Amino acid sequence: METHIAPRPSAKSAAGTMIVVVGPSGAGKDSVMAYAARHFSDEARMRFVRRVITRPANAGGEAHEAIDLDGFRKREAAGGFAVSWEAHGLCYGIPGETLDQLENGITLVANGSRSALPAFAKAYTRLKVVLITARPDILAARLAARGRESAEAIAGRLERAAPEITIGADTVVIDNSGTLEEAGKAFIALLASAPAPGD
Repeated sequence: METHIAPRPSAKSAAGTMIVVVGPSGAGKDSVMAYAARHFSDEARMRFVRRVITRPANAGGEAHEAIDLDGFRKREAAGGFAVSWEAHGLCYGIPGETLDQLENGITLVANGSRSALPAFAKAYTRLKVVLITARPDILAARLAARGRESAEAIAGRLERAAPEITIGADTVVIDNSGTLEEAGKAFIALLASAPAPGD
């Protein structure tokens, strides 16, 4: 997987915390995050980041801001992203205004990538990493249910070693091998314990 990371030159001090969620395909990151987002829908201090992706808006999966490659590159060059990276033939960006939101003490939750974690660590001074995973047989079954890849491609994806999380940020692992409710409640509890401004 080719990954290009383009953090802003320097990080701002932050009163809030950026919680970046990572995990392998099939682990159910989007589902767990959506479960928690519904729970915190009326919570002003908690926001879920809408990523900018070079993928059609109707492609399924997470709700994102769709953009073409030329538009993405222009926005990136203008400093419009706090973090941006490339993976699986697509470009992903975390909007630059997230830095201002953190300065105001808001807790942010973003769907990230393990390969991009060094850039997240540079861009955000208060960072927590949540790794959502599942057993290999569960991952394989979920990927097969999507119908996007052959059995051989799925096997190859599962065999490839995932990048290790080597940054110094606090990391929590949530196993989503069971029900969505179990993993969702664990994630909600973690988010509810996020430090309040001034802590």
